[in-house]
Amino acid sequence: MAPPFPRDLEWVNVATLRMDQQLGRPVLVEFWDFCRPNSIRTLPYVKAWHERYGDAGLRVIGVHSPGFEPSADPAAVRAAVRRLGVAHAVAIDSALEVWQLYGNRGWPARYLFDPSQALVDYHYGEGAYHETERAIAELLGVEPEPFSPLRPEDAPGAALAPQTADQAGAYSGPYEAGGVWVVVSGRGELVANDRAFAVDAPGCLPVLEHERHAAGLLELHPGDGVTVHATCFTPGLAA
Repeated sequence: MAPPFPRDLEWVNVATLRMDQQLGRPVLVEFWDFCRPNSIRTLPYVKAWHERYGDAGLRVIGVHSPGFEPSADPAAVRAAVRRLGVAHAVAIDSALEVWQLYGNRGWPARYLFDPSQALVDYHYGEGAYHETERAIAELLGVEPEPFSPLRPEDAPGAALAPQTADQAGAYSGPYEAGGVWVVVSGRGELVANDRAFAVDAPGCLPVLEHERHAAGLLELHPGDGVTVHATCFTPGLAA
């Protein structure tokens, strides 16, 4: 059954929200972090489900549980929600209370509850968007819109190659991936493979994108005022 939310949570886009008040409607709970590339890559699908199925009865709740120092600041979370155009309810879980109640294991993670608040579907990580949407539609008794993956690697059955593991700090060196992201804070300039990126808020930036899984050499140079907390690699289609 869906755990209740702690009473002292801060909320964005709603005054407050209690799980027991959601009885009678499906609820999708998404754990995310605005500093994590996998969360940002999944976010457009979560936003689309809110827009498509909210009027039909689906309640979408984002639980923002931080994995990096910059994303533990409630003010930074509120600013990121505005910047990213998130319209659904967001719980600020800076103390990881909700994370612990769920026994959650990573970002992103989504849990779909039926109108009786029994868990009917869950998924860790990117992907399975088609399966989640079908489960939502089944609970609501509606015909889903045709699934349109945002990226080739999001398509059902796409063959992905394993990417280089994420690295702490500003990593330079060889890698294999579909893309490279950096988790940043501060203000200034970041240079990745001779391309400059402006940093004006905490979050994560895509600095290299490939059509498919590729091998490459990364040169990362943060300028004065910029901190790189991690260098992350995202999956790409197998060659």
